[in-house]
Amino acid sequence: MVKGRITALAVSDVRFPTSLGQHGSDAMHPDPDYSAAYVVIETDAGDGLKGHGLTFTLGKGTEVVVCAVNALSVHVINKDLEEIVNNFRGFYRQLTSDGQLRWIGPEKGAVHLATAAVLNAVWDLWAKQEGKPLWKLLVDMDPKQLVSCIDFRYITDVMTEEEAYEILQNGLTGKIEREEQMLNYGYPDYTTSCAWLGYPDQQLKQLCSAAMKDGWTRFKVKVGADLQDDIRRCRLIREMIGPGKIMMLDANQRWEVKEAIDWVTKLAEFKPLWIEEPTSPDDILGHATISKALAPLGIGVATGEQCHNRVIFKQLLQAKALSYLQIDSCRLGSVNENLSVLLMAKKFQIPVCPHAGGVGLCELVQHLIIFDYISVSGSLENRMCEYVDHLHEHFKYPAIIKNASYMLPQDAGYSTEMKEDSARKYQFPQGEVWQKLLSGHKIKIH
Repeated sequence: MVKGRITALAVSDVRFPTSLGQHGSDAMHPDPDYSAAYVVIETDAGDGLKGHGLTFTLGKGTEVVVCAVNALSVHVINKDLEEIVNNFRGFYRQLTSDGQLRWIGPEKGAVHLATAAVLNAVWDLWAKQEGKPLWKLLVDMDPKQLVSCIDFRYITDVMTEEEAYEILQNGLTGKIEREEQMLNYGYPDYTTSCAWLGYPDQQLKQLCSAAMKDGWTRFKVKVGADLQDDIRRCRLIREMIGPGKIMMLDANQRWEVKEAIDWVTKLAEFKPLWIEEPTSPDDILGHATISKALAPLGIGVATGEQCHNRVIFKQLLQAKALSYLQIDSCRLGSVNENLSVLLMAKKFQIPVCPHAGGVGLCELVQHLIIFDYISVSGSLENRMCEYVDHLHEHFKYPAIIKNASYMLPQDAGYSTEMKEDSARKYQFPQGEVWQKLLSGHKIKIH
């Protein structure tokens, strides 16, 4: 039972200098510093529990999201937690419909990233007070209550409350068996850790070899900077992993529409399952054109990590512009908005393969995809969740991987809580690590 009035909201700028080792590098982001606007909320409930939430960023710009979180805090402080969860749709709409702040959105950009951080903290606190991991809170929730958490504005031409309720009601059949399956075997993953664009060949080889020894069978390769180098690197990795394992490509929005078709056609010999983010994430019809052109080659289009909101996803689905849908736990408006996208994907029969990695994205999105399998999709066909092996050691409840699968989180909450020492050490710019870096010291980030 939820209780307490929210008495405090604190937000900090936490940055890990991953660019020093080229971790996360791709064709559009050559020097990312994996970072987060990290939110902590407290209540007067007297139980000592706090809600932790974050949104993922790449270094510069995190300070803008922090400002947006502070601007939204007026809608959070002094709110009763029970009132929030009993009218979660209303609370979501209050955050996303501020008459002045929505002008710099609406439901997109820095203000929406900030909304995700705040709502992620609320969901974490709710799950902690219920004594359940987030996925279990969702799985155990009555379909009517789940539907009440979703804002259906702008998507009722595709997904109504009645349709959402029917999908969730149908998902009750076989739910116990699917939950047991997840407990025993976990949710299948793929790895992106082996083939960042900035890694030299020797590092690629070492990482691919180690991953295969650990049981990985699905590998994503960053492409898009140079065609001949992409051909060489894809050949190297395909030879390393062999013909029986799955390869995916990710261009991180690098190309024009025709350029994407021509470029990927030249990489088709390496049998990629999909090309991810081939062009601007806002170009719905461009994605549709690319998807239609590549279908005869057996190559799908995947996108979603930078889709602003449920409306963009609605249009991508309507336009048959993607074969694999990639939700993001921090780009969209937290659990609430992700629920609406999972339900639309179910209606259109498009597999969900979430974006993860970064700072805490693996920890968060595992809950969403596990819920999706147990209560919405009921299928593992053509489905897998991204895993990137960076920075998990900074979280109190890190994702657990066995046999290339996410094992079900057992700790109460949304797995969003950082270790206090890590949050303090990497706080920008006054944290110990950043003070050393800014004064010219060399630091290695694993």
